[in-house]
Amino acid sequence: MMQRIKFFLLNNGPLLATITIFILVYFIGGQLYPTMQKPQVFFNLFINTAALLIVSIGMTFVILTKGIDLSVAGMIALTSAASAALLVHGFNPVVVMILMLLMGFVFGLAQGSIIHYLKVEPFIVTLMGLFFARGMAFIITLSSLTIKDPFYRYLALTKINIPFFEKAYVYIPSLVGPVLLMVAIYLANFTRFGRTVYAIGNNEQSAMLMGLPVARTKLLVYAFGGFCSALAGIVFSISLLSGYGGYAPGMELDAIASVVIGGTMLTGGAGNVIGTLFGVLINGTIVSILQFNGTLSSWWTRIGVGVLTLVFIGIQSLFYMRKKHS
Repeated sequence: MMQRIKFFLLNNGPLLATITIFILVYFIGGQLYPTMQKPQVFFNLFINTAALLIVSIGMTFVILTKGIDLSVAGMIALTSAASAALLVHGFNPVVVMILMLLMGFVFGLAQGSIIHYLKVEPFIVTLMGLFFARGMAFIITLSSLTIKDPFYRYLALTKINIPFFEKAYVYIPSLVGPVLLMVAIYLANFTRFGRTVYAIGNNEQSAMLMGLPVARTKLLVYAFGGFCSALAGIVFSISLLSGYGGYAPGMELDAIASVVIGGTMLTGGAGNVIGTLFGVLINGTIVSILQFNGTLSSWWTRIGVGVLTLVFIGIQSLFYMRKKHS
């Protein structure tokens, strides 16, 4: 029995630590500011971090393969600007969404191809992708474009009531992240694609010798990351009903931090998207506490997330070493 408990802790320790930290941080916030105990404040976390959750899910798969994607915030900005520009010129909103998702998928696929076939470091490729995407967003428009499309406005302003919680609600864009999370859990744990992702992260050469489709999987991982970024851009533009090249500054770093806090190792091969969810919620909870306080600088969010990221890197290293010697 003790052996089973030890095995469980070694394999799920970082995830349990993340969940514990989230509960602790939220509990402390609720004690400091009793208003945080209202159910709506909890559901506001999903409203306020809708785009971050989506890009963090895509980032999880990238990091599991021992990669990185710094282009996600640029793609969010480009998607919002391009969406707004097309809608201003009378394009059908559904067609616009499909075009944006296709653009994100192809953009990620192109980055993955350069990384795999030309053997260029993911950091360099995706950094250039960030510059390219945000630059293209500013070429489309130098100022914020307001979205007046009725369909976008309907999606942005329609409230979905939460069962069993009186007066608690979320907006339609807030549901995209949780739905994508369910899809990601299935892909990671119940498909050959997911098993190959973990195999590549553990040892890419061994995965190739085992006959796994390494090239195809790596390309699909970056394509999925680009798709998630474009989807987050759509959610972002719906939530703000506008598009602008300066949106989501630094969100690529928030996504990486959320993934790491969620227990996914930067060395690849270990982690899961459930942990990423709690990493995002921790980020959102810190922001909420600062908002309820009202006197602290928003930069305390960066400080808190930075400290937690370092702590969780240490926790991951500790569990990895103990697992290696067990």
